[in-house]
Amino acid sequence: MKISEPLSLEAATWLPEGRERVSDLLESGGLSEAEAAQLGLTEVPVSDVPGPQLAVRAAERVLAAADFAPQRIGLVAHSWLYHQGHDFWSPPHYVADQVGAHDALPIGVRQMSNGGVAALGVAVDRLLADPSVEAALVTTGDRFVPPGFNRWTADYGAVYGDAGTAALVRRHEPDTTRPVLLLRSLTFSTAAEYEAMYRGRDPFTEAPLEAGAPIDVRRPKKAYLEEHGGMGPFLKSAAEAVRSTLLQSLEESGTRPGDPRIRCVALPRLGEHVLSVTHALLDELLGVEVLQLREGSGHLGAGDLLANLAHIGTSHTLESGEFAVVIGGGGGFTWSCAVVQAA
Repeated sequence: MKISEPLSLEAATWLPEGRERVSDLLESGGLSEAEAAQLGLTEVPVSDVPGPQLAVRAAERVLAAADFAPQRIGLVAHSWLYHQGHDFWSPPHYVADQVGAHDALPIGVRQMSNGGVAALGVAVDRLLADPSVEAALVTTGDRFVPPGFNRWTADYGAVYGDAGTAALVRRHEPDTTRPVLLLRSLTFSTAAEYEAMYRGRDPFTEAPLEAGAPIDVRRPKKAYLEEHGGMGPFLKSAAEAVRSTLLQSLEESGTRPGDPRIRCVALPRLGEHVLSVTHALLDELLGVEVLQLREGSGHLGAGDLLANLAHIGTSHTLESGEFAVVIGGGGGFTWSCAVVQAA
């Protein structure tokens, strides 16, 4: 997605105060030493409020920091990975109402762990297509708790942390004195045949959790890999997708592999063996600092990329004119890449 006019982006993350720690899981027998070592973290945030409320808190944080009136927002795009607190309900409308964006169009965007990036893409499309839309708010919010979900053992290579994330996207005003990021490109690559990895041999069900609780992501993945000859084909597809998405995003942002203006690249907040296919590629094409920010957060459902943008935007990593690359992805599978520049 080549962005034809400058769009500014400010992002925020809301992490609850509660924590669950690897040491406690080791002591209770909930994790083995080998499993703990692969995760590459010591603790994850745990919330006592549902995901949409976490999204609202992140949104309020970014709107306050930007001193931006919610009445000026034309679109609220909310994404999530897991249960939002009600079975038959519209979380995006809740977020819009709670933040005061009463004139905005609320929409929900689902794309597994890539959902926050997909929602960002919808926001960009709307801003570029409709001059009457002044700004868009993108949010994610998830809470991964029993009885439906065991954040520690549900999946391979990921511990799921509770969090809200938000990004305010609008047309850039060159005379602003606020430090903002300019979104220069946003690209996607999909291999839809891998949707079956999250389905395995399980039949379609009539209602949530009929296949069993807590959710076991490992079971369908294991079944899929048994039927398709292991991880080899998927890893090959993933490497090709990450490469093509990254190269396209660099080209559309006006940069190139090895560009000295690129200061860092941020990865999804997953375990090392999940990201192994990415490291060699990044060393080859970029050779810059790799930000792995899972420590203290774990995998934030649909919110990893927005949380990584929030970190880059507030950590003063970039000087004016410098770039950062942020990689995303989610089951299905879709991979994504955003390139941002410090204004």
